[in-house]
Amino acid sequence: MDANIRAFAYLKKTPALSFYDCYPIFKNKYPQFYKSIKSYIRFMLVDQMGNRLDLPEPPKRIISLVPSQTEYLYALGLTDEVIAQTLFCIHPAQMHQAKPRVGGTKNLNLQKIRELKPDLIIGNKEENTKAQIEELSQEFPIYMSDINCLEDAIEMMQQIGVLVNRQLESKRICDKIQANFQALVRTETPKTCLYLIWREPWMAAGSNTFIGDMMAKIGLKNLVLERYPSITQEWLTENQPDLIFLSSEPYPFKTKHIEELQSHCPHAKIQLVDGELFSWYGSRLIQSRAYFQGLFKT
Repeated sequence: MDANIRAFAYLKKTPALSFYDCYPIFKNKYPQFYKSIKSYIRFMLVDQMGNRLDLPEPPKRIISLVPSQTEYLYALGLTDEVIAQTLFCIHPAQMHQAKPRVGGTKNLNLQKIRELKPDLIIGNKEENTKAQIEELSQEFPIYMSDINCLEDAIEMMQQIGVLVNRQLESKRICDKIQANFQALVRTETPKTCLYLIWREPWMAAGSNTFIGDMMAKIGLKNLVLERYPSITQEWLTENQPDLIFLSSEPYPFKTKHIEELQSHCPHAKIQLVDGELFSWYGSRLIQSRAYFQGLFKT
C-alpha cells in the first residue's frame, strides 16, 4: 500500500486524535507523507490576550517567563525544549538550578533572551510588563495568558498543550485538576475572609483575581472587591473578617505577623498559607484540593 494511503488510513482509524496528536506518528512512521504536507502544517491559535500565533512546527527553544507556567511545561515533559526561565521559576528545583535565567518576571534581560534565540516565549499579562513583552513580540512568537479563574487556567494549559504538541499529556493534567475541584468539599458555613499578600502597606487579593476564585471555590466570602487594594488599620477594625490568610508569597509572612494583626482583629482566625497553592495556575493545581481541605482540619 502507498505510504500516503496508509497515513490517511491511520488517521481515519483514530478519529479521537487530532492532527496535532498524530504529528509525531506521521513524521516518524510516514516520512514521505509528512514531507509532502509539511509546508501546510501550522500550529495555530489565538492566545488569551487575542494575539494570533502561527508556528510551522512544535517549538524546540522555549523561554518561559512565569513560574507556574514553567512548572507546567516540565510536567508536560519539555525538559529539553525549555531553554531558559526567570529567577522566580523555582519548580522543579533541579531545573531552577540547571537552566539559564533571563531576569525577573518584571525585569527581563532582553539582550540575553535575544542571544538565546527562542522559537516561543510564554508570558502572562499580570506577571510581565507590557512594554517588554511588546518589544519582544516584534522579534519572537509570544503566547500570553490572562488568568483570573480556574477556567482560564484550564484553557491556558489546553492551549499550550496544542502549541507544544503535548495535547494528551495536557488532557491528563487538566482532567485531574478538574476532577479534584469537582470533589472539593466547600466549607459548611460560609466565612468572611481577607487574603493578604503584602505588608507596609497591607495589601490584599480581591475577589476578581485568581486567588479570589480559589477562595470562592472553597466557599469563602472575600471581603475585598478591588484586585489588589491597600488595607488600612481602620478597614480592619471596621470589617473584622472571620479568617485572615497570610500568604507565603510575594511577601514572606511569618508567625510574628499573626500577633500584629490579632491586635486589630481579636476574633479572627489568622493562618499562614501556601501562596503557591492559591496563586499558581499550572500543574501545581493538582495539589490544591488536598491542601484546601486540610486548611479546615487544623
